[in-house]
Amino acid sequence: MSAARVAPKPYPWYYRPVEWLLIGLSYLPLPVLYAVARGFYLLLAYVARYRKRVVLENMRHSFPEKSAAEIEKLAYQFYWHFAQVVVEILKLRTISAPALRKRVRFTNPEVLGRFFPEGKQVLTLGSHAGNWEWILSAAALQYPGKAGGVYKPLMNPFFESFMLRLRSRLGAHLVPMLSTLRDLVKHKGQGRTLSLLSDQAAGPEDYPYWTDFLHQDTPFYTGADRLAAQFQCAVVYVGIRRARRGYYEITFTELHDGQHVLPPAEHQLTEAFARQLERDIQASPSDYLWTHRRWKHKRVR
Repeated sequence: MSAARVAPKPYPWYYRPVEWLLIGLSYLPLPVLYAVARGFYLLLAYVARYRKRVVLENMRHSFPEKSAAEIEKLAYQFYWHFAQVVVEILKLRTISAPALRKRVRFTNPEVLGRFFPEGKQVLTLGSHAGNWEWILSAAALQYPGKAGGVYKPLMNPFFESFMLRLRSRLGAHLVPMLSTLRDLVKHKGQGRTLSLLSDQAAGPEDYPYWTDFLHQDTPFYTGADRLAAQFQCAVVYVGIRRARRGYYEITFTELHDGQHVLPPAEHQLTEAFARQLERDIQASPSDYLWTHRRWKHKRVR
C-alpha cells in the first residue's frame, strides 16, 4: 500500500526555539525523561491541580463503590501515569524502531494480520488508555505499510506540524478525520488497518449511540458501525496493558470478521467496543485518560 503523507503546514518562526527544546528533550534517555516526568507530575497534581475537579468527578461517578480516600489516591496514580505518558509521547520524536519494538509487544498479532492477505480493510478501535500514541507507531513497525490512523488536526500550526512528524516518522499513514471516507474508498481491496480512537465524547450533532458505561449514560460515536457496513471492514478492538514502566502489551479482540453486514442501526460494534473498554478500565483504572469531560453531554429524552 502506498501511503501518501500528510504534509505539515508551515508555522511562525518564533516557534523554532520551542521545537529545538522539544527535540532536544526527546533525545534524552527514557530514564532521564522519567525524572523529568516526576517534576511534571508534581506540577500537575499539586501545583496546577490540572483539571482536578473533572478527574475526581469522572472517577467518583465511574467507581461509586470506592471511598473518597480511594478516589483521591486513584487520582494521584493517574497523574503519575499521565506524566509518564507525556514524556513517552515526546520520545516518539527520536526513538529508534528497535527500541520501540522492544517496548511494545503484540500478544496475538495474527488476529489482525490474517485479514491482510484477503485484501480486507480492518477498523481497529482504540481508546485513550495506556500509551495510545505508541500503539500506532508500533503497529506501523509490526505491519509495514499497512497501519493507518485517523486523527483530528490541531488548530495550532506548530503543534500540528510537530505531532504529524512525531506520529508518522516510523511509517504510520495518517488520515485527517474529514478524509476518512475518501481514504477507505482509495484503499478498498488493499489489506490494511485504520485506527479509530472511539472513546471520545460524541455530541448531539453526531447522532450518538447511548449506552450504560462505567455506571453512566454515555454517548459514543457510531462511525465503526457505519463504516464497517459500507466497506465490509473487519473490526478489531485494541486493548493495551502496561506491563511495567515504559513497556506495553497490545492484545487484539476480533469484534467482526467483515464477511457479512451488521445492521448499523443496531450498533452492535459500538456496544461491543464499550463493553471491552469498560472491562479494561476497571482492570487498570489509573491508566485511562480522566482529564477529558467524557460525560459533558446529557441525553435528551
